[in-house]
Amino acid sequence: MIFETIISTVNSQGDVHVTPFGIQMQDGLVVISPYKPSATLENILATQQAVMNLTDDVRVFAGALAGRQAWSLTPAEKITGYRLAETLTHKELKLVKINEDALRPQLFLEVIHEVQHQSFMGFNRAQAAVIELAVLASRLNMLAKEKVLSEMQYLQIAIDKTAGERELQAWTWLTEKVENFYAQQAGENFA
Repeated sequence: MIFETIISTVNSQGDVHVTPFGIQMQDGLVVISPYKPSATLENILATQQAVMNLTDDVRVFAGALAGRQAWSLTPAEKITGYRLAETLTHKELKLVKINEDALRPQLFLEVIHEVQHQSFMGFNRAQAAVIELAVLASRLNMLAKEKVLSEMQYLQIAIDKTAGERELQAWTWLTEKVENFYAQQAGENFA
């Protein structure tokens, strides 16, 4: 089972990187498999630490992918790093094992500190639709355009029926990202 989270890491200079990340749990450890190359992979290998943020604010997922910062940060408590200031729960992680792979190594991280900041009220369908579009938007160069546009059309139903202000903003950011990607591709194909 994969859980959609926000992973925050810092590089050796202390610069923060925030990104959506699907994680798995295995034997009590958080497992992430970042593609090579990636800032998340480089940062965790350099510092041996990360923070997993559990949030229901889908603007964070969309903003991270669309280049729009929809969050503020605050220092982590037990590691050198940062967490989302507005998050339901954050877990501070320490790298304990690596399974090497040429494309996507597996990083196994131990939870060394966990705090629940707010209660989880549940997802609405629009939040789930934004998460699905975020996954598609993160793989535009790997998926057929027809598949992406077809999925977006279907997901639009949940947005139309259940979205609040946050979900509408996140949806707009992601649809703009998709449209810009295909417009750029069309321009390159035309040239």
